[in-house]
Amino acid sequence: MAAGFIREVLYPTRLTNIVIVKKSNGKWRMCVDFTDLNKACPKDSYPLPRIDRLVDATMGFKFLSSLDANTGYHQIPMYPEDEEKTTFITKSGTYYYRVILFGLKNAKTTYQQIESYHSD
Repeated sequence: MAAGFIREVLYPTRLTNIVIVKKSNGKWRMCVDFTDLNKACPKDSYPLPRIDRLVDATMGFKFLSSLDANTGYHQIPMYPEDEEKTTFITKSGTYYYRVILFGLKNAKTTYQQIESYHSD
């Protein structure tokens, strides 16, 4: 919540459970199962950008700026009307995401479109 990635909600219209998964390094990660939400969302039909065109577009520029691939999803805000669709419940409360997160059906395509836009 302090980073602004999630916000508490009191009366959600959609609710998803969380699963705690042990990572290969022994640490634990909270995962939200968006299977039902992904089934309800239409697939983003935008094609992936051609890498050769992206590289060619950077010719002649002194600097290249791109999203941080490690935390890129958390740099892209959710469309405000869709935030509450990501609501999940925990022992300490009910929350929804304010940023695009890994696991949403069109997150990868959205991330690649924005990364492509920033490199043009």
